[in-house]
Amino acid sequence: MSLQEQFDQAQADSKNLPERPDNMTLLKIYALFKQASSGDATGDRPGMTDFVGRAKYDAWAELKGKTQDEAKQLYIDLIEDLK
Repeated sequence: MSLQEQFDQAQADSKNLPERPDNMTLLKIYALFKQASSGDATGDRPGMTDFVGRAKYDAWAELKGKTQDEAKQLYIDLIEDLK
């Protein structure tokens, strides 16, 4: 199975986890997904009043420099740990 196929499967698995991950884990899942699918964070950082958007952006920006394949593997590993 290719890395992309494993990534796609992990995406599907993420929707059927036995319990909802805590907010920090959800942020990590989001950030790894964005890095894996889009690369380094782009655009402007959301303003002070957009707490959720800002947290998501910051989590994604922390992964700057990771390759998309590295992010895919980390995403796969994280989802496997949560299953």
